[in-house]
Amino acid sequence: MMRKALPWIYLLLAVLGAVLPWRANLEFIAESGQTFDLQRFINDANVTAASRSLSADLLIGASAVSIWICTEGIQQKIRGWWVAILMSFGIAFACGAPFFLFLREWQLQGRVQDSDPAS
Repeated sequence: MMRKALPWIYLLLAVLGAVLPWRANLEFIAESGQTFDLQRFINDANVTAASRSLSADLLIGASAVSIWICTEGIQQKIRGWWVAILMSFGIAFACGAPFFLFLREWQLQGRVQDSDPAS
């Protein structure tokens, strides 16, 4: 039962991963005079030790997962895997990574159903 729900859980996380970071981004834009000041954003992301820790964690984790998305997407012939990379950079990594997991799980479940004689 959980396995069938898994793609939808990943898709929900992808939606939340788009909405929640962008809600904060829009708040930042409003505070910055209706423009996205990249230099200020980077500076703000590095003001405290805690924010530097989160920034480094995100950079390293997102880099590793992005490499995995590219290799896994090609290796497993996952349709649209590259969209997850675009979403990671264009929307938020918190959106792109779960979207890739949705695509991967959706395809894996399709393969299981295709090879299951009972289905």
